[in-house]
Amino acid sequence: MTTTTDSPLRWVKSSYSNNGGSCVEWAPSHVSVTGTVPIRDSKNPAGPVLLLSSTAFAGLVTLARAAA
Repeated sequence: MTTTTDSPLRWVKSSYSNNGGSCVEWAPSHVSVTGTVPIRDSKNPAGPVLLLSSTAFAGLVTLARAAA
């Protein structure tokens, strides 16, 4: 995990962010360059950033969809 205060990444909010739930953001352009998926809490953009492999991120999305 890393912490960032001024990230040059282009963050994209989860499609569920407008549903009143907990909001997460990810930086898809970073994936194509590094192969890792950065994820952060949109309510705390200067807070920690979780870095996942593409495979781990796909598993997280699958888990989230199954729980919805």
